[in-house]
Amino acid sequence: MRERGDTTDFGFRDIPLADKQPLVDDVFRSVASRYDLMNDLMSAGLHRAWKDVLVQTVNPPRDDKPFALLDLAGGTGDVALRVAAAGGRGTRATVVDVNPDMLAVGRARAAERGFDDVVDFVEGNAEALPFPDRSFDAVTIAFGIRNVPRIEAALAQTYRVLRTGGRFLCLEFSTVDVPGLDRLYDLYSFNVIPALGRAVAGDAEAYRYLVESIRRFPRPEVFAALMRDASFARVSFQRMSGGIVALHSGWRL
Repeated sequence: MRERGDTTDFGFRDIPLADKQPLVDDVFRSVASRYDLMNDLMSAGLHRAWKDVLVQTVNPPRDDKPFALLDLAGGTGDVALRVAAAGGRGTRATVVDVNPDMLAVGRARAAERGFDDVVDFVEGNAEALPFPDRSFDAVTIAFGIRNVPRIEAALAQTYRVLRTGGRFLCLEFSTVDVPGLDRLYDLYSFNVIPALGRAVAGDAEAYRYLVESIRRFPRPEVFAALMRDASFARVSFQRMSGGIVALHSGWRL
């Protein structure tokens, strides 16, 4: 019998837990330069609307009030730059990602948009965040939590770095709950997305992994329970687009 913590599911394969992070790193290193383009193609642009809801929920202050955001696994800076643009002069964002190639894309994008003095990019692991306790007013992660080998460890770290009254928001693919749409979604995911990955990013296997990792991620109710176990309060989730994604919320109170 396999002991809990010895191995984990990577896509539809069982591999040692210690090997998952290097495999995830390889996936995102190979697609970094075209990652956001692929997001547009895979979701028909819907990921932008989903992230708009995330940013609106973060609701950074529009004035000079200090507000510190931490965006996990956000290497290309997409969410952090959106929050910086939505907030006032007191808003600052820090992006943490394990992949230096993704971070390089994010830094270049921040400089192009004039946000290089507002958004910082830090190479680091969500399971061992390099920040003091109670450092941030909000922590976000968009489509990245499912790639963290030890989700419970990442949730504990997220709670640790949040200030009292701070909020954690997790946008992640979920379980389609519309009859008929689930089968169409599977057909699209397992056939079209890897083909797009081959044509646009030159890597079908990376996108086959991304599709498979979605299916392995816990259902919203299960992930909500993990958040409660990590001490988050007022835990809730909102399904969007027929359950294709869910926005999870929890507070440090």
